[in-house]
Amino acid sequence: MLEDESGRIQLVGEYIKNARLVTGVIVGALGAETPSGDFEVVDLCYPGMAPQESLEDSQQQEDGMDIDDDSSNSDEWIAVVSGLGVGSSSPPDAQIQMLVEYLTGEEGGVAEQVSAAQISRLIVAGNSLAQLLPTGKGESDDIESSSKKSKKRYGYDATTFSPHPVLTLSDYLHDIASTLPVHILPGESDPSGTILPQQALPKAMFGAVAKLPTFSCETNPTYLRLGCQSGVPGRPPLERNLLINSGQPLDDMFKYLPSPPNTRLSILESTLKWRHMAPTAPDTLWCHPYFGTDPFIITTTPDLYIVGNQRRFATKIVVDQDKNGEGSKARCRVVLVPEFSRTGVLVLINLRSLDARTVTFAVQGMTGAGDTDNVEQPEPPVTPSPPPLEPASTAPKSSLSSEYL
Repeated sequence: MLEDESGRIQLVGEYIKNARLVTGVIVGALGAETPSGDFEVVDLCYPGMAPQESLEDSQQQEDGMDIDDDSSNSDEWIAVVSGLGVGSSSPPDAQIQMLVEYLTGEEGGVAEQVSAAQISRLIVAGNSLAQLLPTGKGESDDIESSSKKSKKRYGYDATTFSPHPVLTLSDYLHDIASTLPVHILPGESDPSGTILPQQALPKAMFGAVAKLPTFSCETNPTYLRLGCQSGVPGRPPLERNLLINSGQPLDDMFKYLPSPPNTRLSILESTLKWRHMAPTAPDTLWCHPYFGTDPFIITTTPDLYIVGNQRRFATKIVVDQDKNGEGSKARCRVVLVPEFSRTGVLVLINLRSLDARTVTFAVQGMTGAGDTDNVEQPEPPVTPSPPPLEPASTAPKSSLSSEYL
């Protein structure tokens, strides 16, 4: 269905059937009207990728973005994780503790500690807390029966709410933020507004970590501009633009497109071509009413486009040829970050070369992370991480596996 101020008309034809379109996408359609009053489409015109501010820096690395060399050992990396699920019925506490120790340089051998030393910051892309569930009567056993009429203590009902997940998450973040900067976004299961864009989580709920200057609460979605310093003499510093969201727009679009042939990675690539990160809002995705501007329009192509809380890890470099004939290109690395509570996957991205790799945390015989059905399946497919080894008799061992793309 094509709609504008003058009315609506039904779009038909094989071309429109093969197009990856959802409600809210702005396109130009070429075709002819049929005798039945429909419009048969023979071609579609999309807005295309938006201009890129760091286009000159991208051109300098045109042929080396997917190639790993020795110079990457001195570059800065950022870590991205999503879906920690703290407070769930089967929380991945052991995997999260291993993640904290890895980021702070306390885990693994020399190779893992050198790799962790190159990580300059952590981005938590939503769903840090699990959905709130009733805690039962155990929380209020110490309350006298005579005072049951006033159930609220410290502003909440102790029989239906427990602060332990928030306190546990705060402790994890405090350990990490004491070592490197942390950016946290709200997600669908976090205590934030349901409609997009979600406002930043209040710092007051995180306790001591909120006092650290390295801790930042971001909106969902959010734009970040990060500088990248090089350890190689003669290489100038550069800045990267990041666009991050917690996955609600992609999850909503995926409901209305057939799969296969559509994949989450291909849909995310199409949003760059549409210049809109959430075209289904407000029709099928709740969002704030905006009359003058649309905050979901992609006015500038980011260098990194990160979406959290997906089923598996995937990544791709999207390149758009400039139509002016000069040969300039807009390039963007799109990354799908899986849920940590199911997969135990941490994504690392090189800020200079935009290379991406994963580190998997798993513990043999424990539920939660390390699900082999949700391990990395990028395009083209590669061999998944090997299963973890048997634990020692004294304590469980971790399995850290890294894969370059």
